[in-house]
Amino acid sequence: MRNEHGDFIWYELMTDDAPAATAFYSRIVGWRASPADASAAEGYQLFRADGPPVCGLLPLTQQMRASGARTGWLGYIGVSDVDATAEAVRHAGGAVLMPPVTMEGVGRLALVQDPQGLPFYIMRGAVDMPSQSFAQDAPRDGHCAWNELATPDPEGALAFYGSCFGWEVADSLDMGPMGAYRMLRNPPHRTLLGAVMKAQEAPPGWSFYMRVPDIDAAAAAIAAQGGSLLAPPGEIPGGEFTLAARDPQGAAFALIGPRMA
Repeated sequence: MRNEHGDFIWYELMTDDAPAATAFYSRIVGWRASPADASAAEGYQLFRADGPPVCGLLPLTQQMRASGARTGWLGYIGVSDVDATAEAVRHAGGAVLMPPVTMEGVGRLALVQDPQGLPFYIMRGAVDMPSQSFAQDAPRDGHCAWNELATPDPEGALAFYGSCFGWEVADSLDMGPMGAYRMLRNPPHRTLLGAVMKAQEAPPGWSFYMRVPDIDAAAAAIAAQGGSLLAPPGEIPGGEFTLAARDPQGAAFALIGPRMA
């Protein structure tokens, strides 16, 4: 399945302690880490599950922290033209935090934020090889399975992402006092890419649900490895379970998988 404009193509963890974060996620998700080539930032690590890399780790430098960067996960949305999409982001009420730049051997990218102030990257890869980071066609352990946006303004977010990337609401689930859970699709894909919901008690932002083979084993490993659960495993429609957690460096993350016990 080739990637289309508006597909999630990469995920990246920014962290203050790269060795500790590498060890943590290797035990929780089962990723294998390896250094990136010379074209990437110094210390950049690639995480693999069952083949090509699925996400990366960027060590935060003092300069990055001084400019406002903090530990956390960011998603990359693939686009046909980075410069044109950056202008579309501005026109739709968002902002460009880092202007488009070309990284040799990697591609052209820019760091932007939506009108609610939530950051993400837009990118056009150096090659047209399809990304497998988001397992949109079939479930795969160690890959992202769901992209979820919690925002203070769901209607504004839907208008923004629809305008910039062509996303459309494919279905909606009434969550009662929590509001509507709008599930999204990026045409021409028929499968879902994720959802938009009203931010509740947790801070707004994107959550990327990485798939694990046993949700309870992952929850136990999070505690044993110094992380903390924000929400214990809970069942979702279809019979699988999700959880929300923080790694030892403070980055929030989410997992999805079956209950094997």
